[in-house]
Amino acid sequence: MAFPNWTKPAVFGVVVGAFCATVLGFATGFWMTTSKAEVMANEQADAAVSQALLPICVELASRDTARSEKIEDIRDEPSYQRNEAIMDTGWTTMPGAEEADRRVASACVERLLN
Repeated sequence: MAFPNWTKPAVFGVVVGAFCATVLGFATGFWMTTSKAEVMANEQADAAVSQALLPICVELASRDTARSEKIEDIRDEPSYQRNEAIMDTGWTTMPGAEEADRRVASACVERLLN
């Protein structure tokens, strides 16, 4: 079977076009892999949960009788140790949980110190 002369350039153009479209689609963010979409969804869900739990941390802090001393102690810590300091207060341990939540601690530090 003989193919017309224009077949080879047309097939070559389709292959190059598909390759370029794929590279541009993934490079510019128009398309993404399933695993990247899953990572982004998990990050967004974690951020939403942290924001939903933030009022509990603030409420626990407001009920603490030694709140002002603890906040001053947290403020005296270097910025990279403030999350640990607020986790030690117990304010970031949610009811029913056994340990403190680091994401909530970060958001709570921002809210209480600003």
